[in-house]
Amino acid sequence: MTLQAPFSLKNKRVLVTGACGTVGRHLINQLLMRDDAPDEVVGVDNNESELFFLDQEFLNHPNVHLFLCDIRDGQQISARTRDIDVIFHTAALKHVVMCERSPYEAVHTNILGIQNIIAAASANGVALVVNTSTDKAVNPTNVMGTTKLMGERLITAANDSGSANATVFTSTRFGNVLGSNGSVIPIFVNQIRSGGPVSLTNTEMTRFVMTIEQAARLVIDSASLAKGGEVLITKMPAISIKTLAEVMVDHLAPVFGHNPSDIDIVEIGTKPGEKLYEELMNDEERRRSIELDDYYAVLPAFRGMYPIDYDYPNIRNQELQTSYNSTEQALLTKSELLDFLVSNNLLSVSLADKAQKERYWPGDKLDRSSK
Repeated sequence: MTLQAPFSLKNKRVLVTGACGTVGRHLINQLLMRDDAPDEVVGVDNNESELFFLDQEFLNHPNVHLFLCDIRDGQQISARTRDIDVIFHTAALKHVVMCERSPYEAVHTNILGIQNIIAAASANGVALVVNTSTDKAVNPTNVMGTTKLMGERLITAANDSGSANATVFTSTRFGNVLGSNGSVIPIFVNQIRSGGPVSLTNTEMTRFVMTIEQAARLVIDSASLAKGGEVLITKMPAISIKTLAEVMVDHLAPVFGHNPSDIDIVEIGTKPGEKLYEELMNDEERRRSIELDDYYAVLPAFRGMYPIDYDYPNIRNQELQTSYNSTEQALLTKSELLDFLVSNNLLSVSLADKAQKERYWPGDKLDRSSK
């Protein structure tokens, strides 16, 4: 199979890695709802229990097949990639704390696992691989971000075969997915429910945000743009974390029987490796980027290695003047942010059920035990 314009998933077989993850399971849902829904969706994950429950969710979808499979096992992933047309790769170790404590495991999943995906896709004639990446790959300050950056570079380098029928490998990079596992909103909900305080590491902190549904849709849509070797950066609204806390306190405190004025918002100090702002594109990448309608496309640094014509439709700007970080964007106002949260059902009390009450970072336990 080769990529054709307009891009369509109809009559295709699609593989989603990390099927039990937040983005993975939403990807499967959205693939099934598309007008050009694929003939078959294969999902793989190494989480046996969650895979079992996910299988129950898709009981009435005979074209969804889920398998226990670890991307760290090259032989396994190669077997599951046979006769697959498109791969959406979302499997990764993503929690900064866990990767910092177990860097060896992060390397095996986020770097060697991607190499297994590349080898399997190339050997089995897969047409397209879309790798999902993160803002933490930009000027990384921790193990997780470093491994995700290396994953992006491996995906780019996989496009150097020069063959007309070679697999197209691309990455898509986005920031905070609100409401996902480990995001700040469930923590804030829990803290507000307990009567506060709501804890911020720094009141000047800004972030890009999007919903799980938006993330999944944009990952799929990015497939239609892929030329090979680029990193597609999703355009996202930016917010102040302090404003987020204030909006949530005002809206949720009465729900839990509290007076908003009685709930304090406290600053607890920036944690090691934490940035005050979020970067989706640094200044070096800016010089080789193109602006599209919903994305920025960061082209490979060594263009001569990749015989690819980056002729995207609807190019808005070929020379960017600024990098893409949250401090340089207009922040959502309180009313805009509340509309965003309410319209996307992000203030649900149920979000707090699995969230911790305190902010947590590597070294916290060691710091406490030494006192």
